[in-house]
Amino acid sequence: MSDNTIKNNNISDNVKKEIEKRRTFAIISHPDAGKTTLTEKFLLYGGAINTAGSVKGKANSKYAVSDWMEIEKERGISVTSSVLQFNYDGFCINILDTPGHQDFSEDTYRTLMAADSAVMVIDASKGVEAQTIKLFKVCVMRHIPIFTFINKMDRDARDSFELLDDIETVLGIRTCPVNWPIGSGKEFKGIYDRKARTVRTFEAVATGGAKSAAETDYSIDDEELHKVVPDHLYSQLIEEIELLDGASDPLDLKKVQKGELSPVFFGSALNTFGVGIFLKYFLDMTSTPLPRLSNEGLIDPVEEPFSAFVFKIQANMNKAHRDRIAFLRVCSGRFDASADVYHVQSGRKLKLSQPQQIMAQDRQVVSEAYAGDVIGVFDPGIFSIGDTITVPGRKFEYEGIPTFAPEHFCRVVQLNSMKRKQFVKGITQIAQEGAIQIFQEYTAGMSEIIVGVVGVLQFDVLKYRLENEYGCEIRLEALPYGFIRWVSDPGTDVTKLKRMNNVKAVKDMKGNPLLLFVNDWMIKMVLEDNEGLGLLEFKKN
Repeated sequence: MSDNTIKNNNISDNVKKEIEKRRTFAIISHPDAGKTTLTEKFLLYGGAINTAGSVKGKANSKYAVSDWMEIEKERGISVTSSVLQFNYDGFCINILDTPGHQDFSEDTYRTLMAADSAVMVIDASKGVEAQTIKLFKVCVMRHIPIFTFINKMDRDARDSFELLDDIETVLGIRTCPVNWPIGSGKEFKGIYDRKARTVRTFEAVATGGAKSAAETDYSIDDEELHKVVPDHLYSQLIEEIELLDGASDPLDLKKVQKGELSPVFFGSALNTFGVGIFLKYFLDMTSTPLPRLSNEGLIDPVEEPFSAFVFKIQANMNKAHRDRIAFLRVCSGRFDASADVYHVQSGRKLKLSQPQQIMAQDRQVVSEAYAGDVIGVFDPGIFSIGDTITVPGRKFEYEGIPTFAPEHFCRVVQLNSMKRKQFVKGITQIAQEGAIQIFQEYTAGMSEIIVGVVGVLQFDVLKYRLENEYGCEIRLEALPYGFIRWVSDPGTDVTKLKRMNNVKAVKDMKGNPLLLFVNDWMIKMVLEDNEGLGLLEFKKN
């Protein structure tokens, strides 16, 4: 065997080992279920941070690491997804932290396209909530494994069996509790590990920098356990264990991988209790980076050379540089920062400039990355969401990321005409991130811009960012439209369509024609009166 062959085999083995270490998952939840707190406690375990931020802290409090926008710090909510990477117990973990608020669900959808699994955080006092249902359906569409963390057990909670039934009934997925709580609220004494048959006791600690609550492990048969857990809770635990062992679904990893069965964990993210157990089992159950679908079929993460796709673009992450970062999910092989890559959509060969690992707004330049990793690269304005990047010579495209139809519309009025250049740059860049969609009337061009959003809070974010990042004041005038449809044939002359009263014809940033409707009844009328017209609810990038 030649030296070159041995060298290539060693490189191949190293790439395989690095990819097998990767775990890439998204965290989803209804607002206030504790998702951002859980994310930060993962980072504490990985040593990536030393003190957890307070999402709803006072003016002198630290902010959550994953909330980096000024508006996020002011309001105490997540409005954009964050990417966080750390090493823990031999694994390289990429966390995609998503906005919980429903007004930013489109950003969450794009982020889920880059994840191999999802952690669903549920408030123990509330159970499955509206936004949880919406995000869960996105996970089901992608057939990705879903792990459930039932949070806030240190507060008064619903009956644990009711919570499981809620998940199974409302979300339509079977559950398998990996551990089980002993009491809740002031009576919360710990959790029982069903596999190890041990009880980990809980003692609350002050929030903030402490890594975890004071914990002690006991065998379920240990007499010392009775000194910590009152008799009535111990008897209840034994009864519930018997019921679980006889009636609950067994832990079938094949069903977990297909997204048909959700392993369930209980704990308190605020007290970092149950987080370590969750990480241990989660990392054992989740898979290495998965093959991804392209127009040439499934692309194997280990066997194929480097490839990636753009799932997010963010401008002005660094105020000092006013730069624009494209987030890439590496799908296969090893990325080498010194090597040329091929941008499929433009047909251009280029080097990816300033490749970085991202920790919210903090960055570290990297020379390599592997399948499963998420990296940020400087975007000079050539990348769009959904773009594919490969090694030169490979020209396949990964499946596109849908652009959903917005439901709320406003006309944007610029208040200072002297700042026209900054205004056009700002609104265009924010639209390219996918946070908003902008449209022009056929005759008015950029002189009249209509903004469409999935949730009305996006209007506030747009106004805030234009004023604070681009120095442009605007006024938003609400429009009566509630529905928008892409015209399936871009060559259609929309000015000649019939029954267009109360219908506005616009075009998107790529020149595609669209129609704005006041109600869905008007959509039916226009389709009936214009034979052969096709309208689409969403468009793939």
